[in-house]
Parts: sequence; structure tokens; C-alpha cells
Amino acid sequence: MAFDFSKLKELNELEFDQVAIWPKEIRIVVGLFVALLVATLCYFLIVSPKLPILDAAELKEEQLKLQFEAKYRIAVNLSAYKAQLARIEKDFSSMLKSLPTNNETPGLLDDITFAGTTSGLTFELLNWQKEVPKEFYTELPIEMEVSGGYHNFGEFVSKVADLPRIVTLHDFSMTQTSSGLSLQLQAKTYRSENSSPNRGVTP
Repeated sequence: MAFDFSKLKELNELEFDQVAIWPKEIRIVVGLFVALLVATLCYFLIVSPKLPILDAAELKEEQLKLQFEAKYRIAVNLSAYKAQLARIEKDFSSMLKSLPTNNETPGLLDDITFAGTTSGLTFELLNWQKEVPKEFYTELPIEMEVSGGYHNFGEFVSKVADLPRIVTLHDFSMTQTSSGLSLQLQAKTYRSENSSPNRGVTP
């Protein structure tokens, strides 16, 4: 059945209490208007205030998904992480064993002296310097000055690297003297405890 728009002209003449006998076209238009009005009121009074809560819930959902994915990856690789942690602890324990104790630090100077003299070097100076505390260890610098030939220096460095305890060499300074070459450098060893070693040892 066609929609007769001419019937809409009678809208101002109709009584609300006679809605049952209104023309069909007017009832359709009024019904659509009421539906649109109800929908608009529902959106602004009911739906709109809930939108921020929905956005927050969606954001929380994304965060929970990311947390779940991260925990799932950890759970899947848990055995591998445990094995890796065991290796790290083993390596760390091995490194700690390479650090001299209080009782070993004086003997370490003897080892360095022996490495130098058997390499053909003459020690002009060998002295502990001030300790440098670090987070997990204490750094023990040793001031050294030796004289000899170029190849003797290379042999000495090689023997120091082969010592059973960790010793690193730094700040090399080589000068020519009347009797040959003089090498000034700083050796560093490391202690895993905070007790102070003996100091002032000279050859």
C-alpha cells in the first residue's frame, strides 16, 4: 500500500486521545519520531556514561592478554630458563673461585714477581694502591714498573694471563732509557670480600 504524504497535513488537526483513528501515515511518522527520541535519550542517559568504562575494560583486556602471553612464553620455556640459570650460577661460582682471598693476595705479588723475573725483567716498583669497592667485588690495583727488553714484556704479559687468579693489566706506558726499555703499568686483581689485604709490599 502506497504512503500518502498528503495525510501529514492533518497532523495539527488531530487529537492525541484519538490516536487509534489517526491515519496510518501519521501514526508511522509519530512512531518513528518517538522511537528516534527514545533511542537518543537512551544513548545519552544510559549508553554514553558507560563508554569510558567500556574503553577502560578493553584496555585492561589488552593488558591482560599481553601479561598472559608473556607468562605463557615463560611457562613454555621454563625448563630452558632453569637450565640457563643453572649455567649462569655455575659460571659465576667459577669466576668467584678465580678471585683471590685475603690470604692469597700477598702471594699474588709473589706470583707476579716470579712471572716478571723468569721473563727477564727487573722490577723497579711493585706496590698495592688504594682499594676500589664495587657492587659485587673489591678492585685491588697494583702499581708496577719494570725494565727489560720488548720481547721480555710480551712474555711477562703472557705469564700473568696464565695465573690461576684473575689479574688484568692496564695503563701501559713504555719509555726508552739508557739501559733499555722501562714499562709502567697498573695491574688489577679482584676480591669477592671487603676485607683489606696487606699493603705496601715492594720487591
